[in-house]
Amino acid sequence: MAHILVLYYSRGGHTAQISRAIADQIIANGDQCDVVNIHDTKQKPIEWDKYQAVALGACVLYGSYHKSVFEFVSQHQQALSNIPNSFFCVNVVARNPEKRIPENNKYLQKFLTLSAWKPQDVKIIAGKVDYPSWPWYDSLMIRLIMKMTDGPTDPTAIIDYTDWEDVKTYGNHIAKLAQVEFS
Repeated sequence: MAHILVLYYSRGGHTAQISRAIADQIIANGDQCDVVNIHDTKQKPIEWDKYQAVALGACVLYGSYHKSVFEFVSQHQQALSNIPNSFFCVNVVARNPEKRIPENNKYLQKFLTLSAWKPQDVKIIAGKVDYPSWPWYDSLMIRLIMKMTDGPTDPTAIIDYTDWEDVKTYGNHIAKLAQVEFS
C-alpha cells in the first residue's frame, strides 16, 4: 500500500474540492492519501520521506498563480523532485477541450516556465465559474475576460466545468505513479 500526498492551493475552494476527490479515488484503490493545503505546511512541516508520490494542484486567477505557489515549489523543489510527482492546474479556460492539452494551455506553460520545480507529470483540470460567491471586483473582472473569450457572463451563473470522472482517472494515475516508487 502506497502513501500519497496531495497538496493544493485554492482560492475559492474548488481546487480543494478537486484535491479531495483525487484523494478519495486514491483511497478507493486501497492506498493512503493525505490532502494538505500548502499554507498549512508552515505550521506543520511535511514529512516527505513517508510518501511514495506527490501531486500538487493550484488554481489560476487573472491568468496567474498565487505567489505562495511559487514560493512553496521553490522552497520544496528538491523534496518534490525526489519522489514520483505531478502538477495539476485548475483553470476555467480548460472548459474548451483543446485547452486541456498541456501544450495548448498558456497557464500551464506559464507555470512550467516560472517554476523552480519541473514536475515529471502534468494535468489540466477545468475549473468552476461561481460569480455569486466571488467578491464583486473578481466577478466584474472575470465577466469582462469571459466576454472577450466567449464565456459565460451572467452574474448569477454557477457553472462547474470540472469533468469529475476525469478527476477520478487522474487519482488512479497518481496511484500508479506511487507504484513506480515500489518497483
